[in-house]
Amino acid sequence: MASRFTFEAIGTSWAIYIPEDLSPEREKALLDAIRTRISDFDKAYSRFRDDSLVAEMSRKAGEYRLPDDALPMLSLYRELYDISGGLVTPLVGQTLSDAGYDAAYTLRPRADIARAKPWEDVIEYEHPMIRIKEPVLLDFGALGKGYLVDIVAEVIRGFGIQNYSVDAGGDIAYRGAAPLRVGLENPTDTKQVIGVGELKGGKCICGSAGNRRAWDRFHHIINPQTAESPKHILALWIVADTTLLADALSTALFFVGPEKLAKYDFEYAVVFADRSAVRSHNFPGDFFEA
Repeated sequence: MASRFTFEAIGTSWAIYIPEDLSPEREKALLDAIRTRISDFDKAYSRFRDDSLVAEMSRKAGEYRLPDDALPMLSLYRELYDISGGLVTPLVGQTLSDAGYDAAYTLRPRADIARAKPWEDVIEYEHPMIRIKEPVLLDFGALGKGYLVDIVAEVIRGFGIQNYSVDAGGDIAYRGAAPLRVGLENPTDTKQVIGVGELKGGKCICGSAGNRRAWDRFHHIINPQTAESPKHILALWIVADTTLLADALSTALFFVGPEKLAKYDFEYAVVFADRSAVRSHNFPGDFFEA
């Protein structure tokens, strides 16, 4: 028998599938380890809880020691910050909160929405220390969920399990003998799919769309310099070797073209606002014909 875990955490639904027979004791130990690891990550990086490290930084300037797992996340953020001219940034937290995507999830924009300040004006980072020059609300939403999927997959492998599927709200890490087919959701009708992607060889997929977490004139991706959500893309999907990278690039492509991200190994499929669609040459899937 296979093992399946479904639960809610970090504001999304998780579904984990392991195609091997685990004893009840091993199942419980694994699920406990997964939940503990998710909780530890959330307590460090969530801007939605008052007791997190991020919340503390929003209240008080100073030097803070980050968890060891911060290094891949902050390093990738810094690279994408430079590539995008500051549009992909963890400093967008107050902008998101002012727009209504706040800790209480009010979805009521303020009259005056903060713009993100430049990285160097607010933080200095040399792992594991980060110096907060002035209180700032950081947001790791551009890649945090994808990174946590990778971390959970690592926990699973730590139990000697090599084949699995970890799905956190559509951010998926997969290892298995057979390819995994993934539906590409219609951004204008969530009950339909408009194509299929196929994961194999340990690949990961993340998608992003303006129809999810949308309110007023905003969705969950907001330009930190203009305080407006990009509207030229309806939905996109990224396939990469890690869910961290796939999640990060699914945000970055709202701000820069794929040619600016050529240093990374990834494939993409995009649906634009005019309903035209494009995919990279080696994207492992396709859109259905209209």
